[in-house]
Amino acid sequence: MNELQEGNIVIVGSGLIGRSWAMVFASGGFRVKLYDIVQEQVSTALEDIRKQMEELKKSEMLRGALSMEDQMALISGCTDLKYALHGAQYIQECVPENLDLKRKIFSELDLYVDDSTIISSSTSCLSPTSMFTGLQHVKNCIVAHPVNPPYYVPLVELVPHPQTEMATVERTYNLMKKVGQSPVKLMKEMDGFVLNRLQYAVISEAWRLVQDGVISPRDVDLVMSEGLGMRYAFLGPLETAHLNAEGFKSYCERYGEGIKRVLATFGPVPDFEGEVAEKIDQALWEDVRDKADQLKAGREYRNTCLSHLAKLKKEMKKN
Repeated sequence: MNELQEGNIVIVGSGLIGRSWAMVFASGGFRVKLYDIVQEQVSTALEDIRKQMEELKKSEMLRGALSMEDQMALISGCTDLKYALHGAQYIQECVPENLDLKRKIFSELDLYVDDSTIISSSTSCLSPTSMFTGLQHVKNCIVAHPVNPPYYVPLVELVPHPQTEMATVERTYNLMKKVGQSPVKLMKEMDGFVLNRLQYAVISEAWRLVQDGVISPRDVDLVMSEGLGMRYAFLGPLETAHLNAEGFKSYCERYGEGIKRVLATFGPVPDFEGEVAEKIDQALWEDVRDKADQLKAGREYRNTCLSHLAKLKKEMKKN
């Protein structure tokens, strides 16, 4: 991460995820081409990236060893896909979560890339089989699902297509490590991958607890942010259990019956609509008159918190 790297990275889609990915790769010293179909979208994205980087520089939270100016110089915009792909070693697709749109994009990419280019998708739940099957370069295709926003949260889930070559998985893994992300390898496809399966389990039970009148929406969030989340920022659920007893087997022996009893009381999968959705939504808005401002402020606060947490974790790992 201390010097300029060989090869180009292409980001397809200049929305929030695409912008964040561009910042990640630039922080690692890679030249980045940010592609979108409309020049105005590209220009807006580059302007927003500069603003984010300026704020990160001021708060001393900018990633990588290169200066802000050097990192910005590595990012350029483009509205010509064929031109953008020239010399690309790695492509990160970041278009909206629509299977038909993604398949159209991958079919175009398939026409222009060579056998050495990795094609990856940022999809959060579409399977590699549904997106990549039938492509000429399917052996080079992989899902690289980030956490939103990837600049501030390093986890990346790597999910191969059944025909993806192991070399593609390893190259993607090594690239992610090189730019400071924390990749994990899934051995096979699973609906929702891993992060969202865990996340949906939490959201589902949070919904049921509010629905059953056990706790308010704001307080259930506090249970996570001031309780479980404090531990999970550093330790996963399995290691947390391991340390809460004399090892994981001891935890299962000690708490297994109670866990099974509580799990048996969990209700059906929520429908995620209607009165409960309205109740939670209302509780999370401070003032319905300035929703856009609240979201902007909330996302900025989230990103600042995540930056500080990332810095703390980095310092803790050195000790």
